[in-house]
Amino acid sequence: MIAVIFMLASAGIIFLLGAAHLLFTFHGPKLIPRDPALEKLMREVSPVISRQTTLWRAWIGFNASHSLGALLFGLIYGYLAVAQGALLFQSPYLLCVGLAMLGGLFILGKRYWFSVPFIGIGLALACYIASLVAALV
Repeated sequence: MIAVIFMLASAGIIFLLGAAHLLFTFHGPKLIPRDPALEKLMREVSPVISRQTTLWRAWIGFNASHSLGALLFGLIYGYLAVAQGALLFQSPYLLCVGLAMLGGLFILGKRYWFSVPFIGIGLALACYIASLVAALV
């Protein structure tokens, strides 16, 4: 039971971070540049890969898809912990995929992001590892 609680906490933290990020992507000033001139340029300039988009549209799309990935992780691992605990905790594949995902996010958070997501991901990773340890005991 404690393994399920830790897994659910891990999934819930990532889900909440993803939901907040999605909200900030489409509402409010949190993810727009502080320099209005930069936003103007981002709306006008295309990346080298394609003239079919602008850096601004790509920025919004990347942020939204990043959020959806976090939401998906939270929904899948939260569901598996609650409704399919035996499947989750007996599957080395699922457990390694989850650990790799959180570990990757943790490294990205440390290297590229700021303290709030890094701390949140760190907590989620700690809960995930605690869940694995509890499941083994």
